[in-house]
Amino acid sequence: MSTTTPDDARDARQLWKEWRERRHEKVSAPYGPLALTGTHWLADHPDGRLPGIPGHWTSSGSGGSGGGVLLTAAEEDGLRLDGEPRALDGQALLGADGTPATARVALGDRRLLVMRREGLWAVRDFDPRSAARRAFAGIDAFDHDARWVREGRFRPYGRGTRTVTVENADGKERGLSVAGELSFTLGGESHVLHAGAEGDGSLWVVFADATSGVSSYRFRFLYPSVPDEEGRVVVDFNRALLPPCAFADHFICPFPPVGNALPVAVEAGERFALTR
Repeated sequence: MSTTTPDDARDARQLWKEWRERRHEKVSAPYGPLALTGTHWLADHPDGRLPGIPGHWTSSGSGGSGGGVLLTAAEEDGLRLDGEPRALDGQALLGADGTPATARVALGDRRLLVMRREGLWAVRDFDPRSAARRAFAGIDAFDHDARWVREGRFRPYGRGTRTVTVENADGKERGLSVAGELSFTLGGESHVLHAGAEGDGSLWVVFADATSGVSSYRFRFLYPSVPDEEGRVVVDFNRALLPPCAFADHFICPFPPVGNALPVAVEAGERFALTR
């Protein structure tokens, strides 16, 4: 790592503060993670009736071309499709939505997001008036410390990604895709974490450390920079994130895979969600 000057440290701290502000805005947004009030798997409701949501929701097809969720609703149900002023009166075949803000179905201020995970369809209910959003008071974080910015190296697996089985926040075990190993040093000791790869080449890591469940949430996410041609990457633990399930119980978050529990206390990054 190159030696930083006091000006460099001030600039890094200011950038971190700005990142924290953007992070707070994203989490507390009307359809951010705090707004999620329910995730309803259609397989758990074979009669097509979802708790607190009008209409009749059933899976249709295998999820390929022509597959999706078939919604049947009457006008009095109040479900609006694609921003239309009149409520849906009939049927609509829905595919997986991208984000809550762009979900095709709305119920008043609520957005009903259709999602597909491991071959199963579900509907997520995002309500900007949720109790969690009203009670949110910010995100507690460790203070910025340049010592937690490390140079790492990413070594992809030779034959694409691998799938490891991990427990999820809902108590079920699922596959987690990992693309390679991220190595770095902390306190003179070498460490290696299994990392996934995003579509743009950036990395994604779920990890725990000696602070987990003590002075920080039980696990956290980290998004290092895109590796350069030699696999070098910046690992900045000051930007370790709380997972979505730290804000709402209805998210499915993967726990760290075997080997992703650091034996050191990483006193950097986000710690807990604060409530009023």
